[in-house]
Amino acid sequence: MDLPYRPRRLRTSPIMRAHVRETHLHPSQLILPVFVREGAQEPRAISSMPGVVQHSMDSLKHAATEAVELGLGGFMIFGVPTTLDATGSGLVAEDGVLNQALCAVRAEVGDDILVMADLCLDEFTDHGHCGVLDDRGRVDNDATLALYAQAAVAQAEAGAHVLGPSGMMDGQVGVIRTALDEAGFIDTSVLAYSVKYASAFYGPFREAVDSSLTGDRKTYQMDPANRREAMRELELDLDEGADMVMVKPAMSYLDMVREVADHSPVPVSAYQISGEYSMIQAAAANGWIDRRAAIQESLLSIRRAGADTVLTYFATEAARWWREENGVA
Repeated sequence: MDLPYRPRRLRTSPIMRAHVRETHLHPSQLILPVFVREGAQEPRAISSMPGVVQHSMDSLKHAATEAVELGLGGFMIFGVPTTLDATGSGLVAEDGVLNQALCAVRAEVGDDILVMADLCLDEFTDHGHCGVLDDRGRVDNDATLALYAQAAVAQAEAGAHVLGPSGMMDGQVGVIRTALDEAGFIDTSVLAYSVKYASAFYGPFREAVDSSLTGDRKTYQMDPANRREAMRELELDLDEGADMVMVKPAMSYLDMVREVADHSPVPVSAYQISGEYSMIQAAAANGWIDRRAAIQESLLSIRRAGADTVLTYFATEAARWWREENGVA
């Protein structure tokens, strides 16, 4: 047949496919989210997230060292306290589990990996919301910002290189940036959760942090139906000084990853969240999919959509595979 174009020529062999491959996945592009439980003496399994644990302080430090050895780009820490209150005071407290963990991990790995802190009240409040409540039980945006500012300084003092404000409060990036600068932490970066949707796929995360939430977070997290609103959120966070921005979730919102990447002048992250992780694990456990291939494809799709970095619970495993495939000892 007289075919002037034969795209299949570029798919004829593994070496040809590798030669023309447009998107690559490297360990440095992966960020590992981890949980540390106050008072834990050993890791505690999370039933809805097979393979993920609530770390003890010792196992957390080991995980951080392993992340460095594998060449991961970041280590994002979430705290799981034993005592909760209405204002989430454990987030700010110097002896709070998250700040203690940041201090311990930074002492362990120094500047060999980005030590990142979740900056949100939801794990620390007895009502499970990302902010403090007013007398009518609604999240008080501006009162919450004052606590975020205090938490930002506390986390920077504890050693965090990067802060990840995830509460979706209006004005949070600007307040955090101002607090950091006034406290002398001008080099501490802000990874803004700029586009965070009120997703059904957060379910397993609630177990991971022992969430006490009743109800939902739809008054502050974004409606999954909205696209233009996401670009407005991005614009505001950039204006307020975000150093990097994030889309969360990732796999169900690849269109928004692409949209944000096309418009953002700063690096873009995407978070492959707990439900996305657990779906792959469950399908693989039932023999319905090839686990390794599905994990690698899912991460590659997030990168292809435009994410510069990916937060994923598969980070260490994906990094080991990369080293194996590339002959790195």
